[in-house]
Amino acid sequence: MLEKPILTGNRVVLRPITEADAQAMFDSLSDAESMRLTGTKQTFTFEQIVQHCQRIAQADDRADYAITRKDNGTYVGEVVLNGISWSNRSAGFRIALANAKWFGQGYGTEATRLILDFGFRTLNLHRIDLEVYDFNPRAQHVYEKVGFVQEGVLRDALLWDGRYHNAILMSILEDEYAARSK
Repeated sequence: MLEKPILTGNRVVLRPITEADAQAMFDSLSDAESMRLTGTKQTFTFEQIVQHCQRIAQADDRADYAITRKDNGTYVGEVVLNGISWSNRSAGFRIALANAKWFGQGYGTEATRLILDFGFRTLNLHRIDLEVYDFNPRAQHVYEKVGFVQEGVLRDALLWDGRYHNAILMSILEDEYAARSK
């Protein structure tokens, strides 16, 4: 099983998601803005979220972390390295803050930096990639700030409220990460 240590920053602690996080994750699915920013249209039952938490805790091809406030342990969201390909040393990246009240406070930026450090330094990944929708410039800015580079666009990839939106493809490579973290 993939070892998933606790990752500690200045303001956040990333800890592996467990079944105990199911309620906070389920509650976050009622935040309309978080759902829009991640392009999440489907609905989930609480039992599906519990099963998801159980499954990911045992997974060897992903590292799912709860983003929690360092000062009081409050669940702020989740950050994930998924689809890990050990043979290609690559993974996908995903982050979702649980509620709009956490936006713009630096939690996402710090969580992103911590998971990138884990991915490159501990898991020895070469490439981490993501997709971000064109209506989320705040996230695009954060990704660029930590070193992701735009590499393409999936045109009209998401239909939301009757309008199509592009998904912007971004990645960061291990040498780019190393150069930024000196």
